[in-house]
Amino acid sequence: MKDEVIKSEGTGSPGSAFSLQPSALSLHPSLLKWLLIGAVALYVGVLILAPLGALVAGAFADGPGAIVRALAEPDVLSAFWRTLLISVVVVVVHAVCGTAVAWVLVRQNFHGRRLLNGLIDLPFAVSPVVAGYMLILLFGRRGLLAPLTDAIGVKVAFALPGMILATLFVTMPFIVRELMPILHAFGVEQEQAAATIGFIYGLTLTFARALGEFGAVIVISGGIQGRTETATLYIFRALDDRQYVGSYSAALVLGLISLLLVLGTDLLRRKDQ
Repeated sequence: MKDEVIKSEGTGSPGSAFSLQPSALSLHPSLLKWLLIGAVALYVGVLILAPLGALVAGAFADGPGAIVRALAEPDVLSAFWRTLLISVVVVVVHAVCGTAVAWVLVRQNFHGRRLLNGLIDLPFAVSPVVAGYMLILLFGRRGLLAPLTDAIGVKVAFALPGMILATLFVTMPFIVRELMPILHAFGVEQEQAAATIGFIYGLTLTFARALGEFGAVIVISGGIQGRTETATLYIFRALDDRQYVGSYSAALVLGLISLLLVLGTDLLRRKDQ
């Protein structure tokens, strides 16, 4: 009798309490595929589409006319032009210097190369607010470099040069990190083609990041209305002043510009492939 019980338990018969049906635990491949797609769609919808929908609803709360009036305000136009100027300067500087840095790090071996390569990622680790504060320590009224800037008559802190420096810092890694893997993958003869792919994408990310920079800029600029206010700083002030249509409208414009930049670059990448 004991042998029969042991035999029955060892065979894992369908009636056994410990038997498992593999078909009960597995999912059909097509069902698993749609579950994964649904999870990704839900994730993107909650984090991106829902906030965008709320932004559009807030901007159009009082109709399209309110949006036009809000964006036509002198302070708003000034803030957008200042944002565009900073972004263009940053892109030009990184187009030259960032490309040179990427090429040197890939093609040259020298002492301190690893340290330099690690420093490129510093803006990813340091809070933009901290970056703005560091610029204050350097160029503020009692900053380390204040005697030099005073001697040459250039105001950096709470002025446009400081805002450009802050944006340069936070956007530094983009073009370097986009170019380096492609330069690694291809030979010297193909560097021109590599630059076409990584260079454009890196510049686009740099421009989009510069458009939306807030933390470092608000610290170094002081957010002076009509003088050192960028589009993001205007959005912050407008929300604080309960000018919701203006803030939503400006945020919507910045978001759409960044989205079009990224989508356009992705389209160019597909054509290159």
